[in-house]
Amino acid sequence: MKIKTAIYPGSFDPITFGHLDIIRRAGKIFDRLIVSVFTHSAKKPMFTVEERVDMLRSALKGNKKVKIERFEGLLVDYLRKKKVNVVIRGLRAISDLEYEFQIAAINRTLYGGVETVFFMPRQRYTYLSSSVVRDIAHFGGDVSKLVPPYVIKKIKSR
Repeated sequence: MKIKTAIYPGSFDPITFGHLDIIRRAGKIFDRLIVSVFTHSAKKPMFTVEERVDMLRSALKGNKKVKIERFEGLLVDYLRKKKVNVVIRGLRAISDLEYEFQIAAINRTLYGGVETVFFMPRQRYTYLSSSVVRDIAHFGGDVSKLVPPYVIKKIKSR
């Protein structure tokens, strides 16, 4: 029996309950899930890659199906290196679809065997994004319903 592995790439700056929802649900479908933290060249992150990996490890402690890694460069190069051809992406709203569709099509052009599987988060997370969390935290707002407790500690230490 072949083990089916998928990669869920993202900046996870910081990890939110929406990300965790997608990770848990993807874990029900795939045998292994690699959650890969990458540096987005157009974004100025709140946390370093190492801090984001640490927050993911804390949030996913005990989940034996999930492996947390980091990568730089093109996703398709990382997929080839890992010998994985399935990418997990989240779609919160129709506004995400155009961007995600474009990226999925480009990835398929660059790496013909890649498939992108889209997950819609549970309804209570459709509004949630890392940038919303960063904005609320910047102004001292309460993010306790949006991120795990360990992430709250990291935000408060900023």
